[in-house]
Amino acid sequence: MIKFSCEKVFLQNAISVTSRAVAQKSSIPALEGLLIHADQQLTVSGYNMQTGIRTNVFANVVESGDIVLNARLFGDIIRRMPDDMITFTADEKMMVHLSCGDADFDILGLSAADYPELPEVESEYSMSMKQKTLKAMIEEVAFAVSTNESRPVHTGALFEIADMKMTMVAVDGFRLAIRKEPVDKLEGGGFSFVAPGSALNEVKSICSDVEDLAQVTLGKRHILFEVGDTQLICRRLEGEFLDYKNAIPRKNPISIVADTKALIESIDRVSVVISDKLKSPVRCLFDHDKVMLSAKTGNGEAKDICRVTGDGDKLEIGFNNRYLMEALRFAPADKVKIELNTGVSPAIIVPTEGEENFLYMVLPVRLKNAE
Repeated sequence: MIKFSCEKVFLQNAISVTSRAVAQKSSIPALEGLLIHADQQLTVSGYNMQTGIRTNVFANVVESGDIVLNARLFGDIIRRMPDDMITFTADEKMMVHLSCGDADFDILGLSAADYPELPEVESEYSMSMKQKTLKAMIEEVAFAVSTNESRPVHTGALFEIADMKMTMVAVDGFRLAIRKEPVDKLEGGGFSFVAPGSALNEVKSICSDVEDLAQVTLGKRHILFEVGDTQLICRRLEGEFLDYKNAIPRKNPISIVADTKALIESIDRVSVVISDKLKSPVRCLFDHDKVMLSAKTGNGEAKDICRVTGDGDKLEIGFNNRYLMEALRFAPADKVKIELNTGVSPAIIVPTEGEENFLYMVLPVRLKNAE
């Protein structure tokens, strides 16, 4: 027997958070479900053998026990319940009775014995930082995580924690993103790991824009992210991550300062003629205190000028419009410094002053001279 009562809003939030880690289709039916564990408190877990999310829910537990319920069905029922107290009862035959207000549902559960245990993570190394900082860092780096499975380690982001600072790095062969921020707590000394991009998107969704701390713990094979009442456990990615410090050319003769928003708008304007069918690089001619941007496809031709500070020495260079725009859009600064060298060297985007808490590198696209 299991019996508890819980406010609909708490239960619905727990289901929506944990359902993100439920397998859509699995040969093990239990993995398409959520594990409900009622003890001193209520814990809901979802696990797809790669990523597991579990969260504690404030509930009044009358009789403790475990059961697995189909995530989609359970979620659909709870979502449609009136906003009131939900009563949950399960008997020995796995029949679950849910009632709230005048609404009643009876559904069949599965035995919790078939549910694989979430991995345990030993806590030798851990660090804590503000949820909003972790959330921002993931957002401002994760866009550059590779989707190419031929180098699995690059389908994640590298975390390097040392000297009370965390560096997060992502690279996909066309661009590279780095963010650095101080950490609030550090235990066990410096450490590093690569976390899968898919899991980081879930971490981002469970972090709020608050000062409360999120904790990251490194295990031998897994990483544990703890945010409030919610834990996310994911597998570490193995392999040699790019030696990013040596991959970034920093002795660049040309340096210009641009207003981030103005440059994004200019790229956006000339990108109008570019489409998935008709691709073209955005041609940038860096001149004195201005950049002339243009793009030309079968759709037509677009030109724009963006005012900048500095002399580009008439350097002409082409970029994939989306890669350049994303690097600028995720850069957490109103003004950025762009370092350039030749038409075939990468562009480096960094803050204009102060500490380099971000760096984006975008590789150029070769331009056809005839155009």
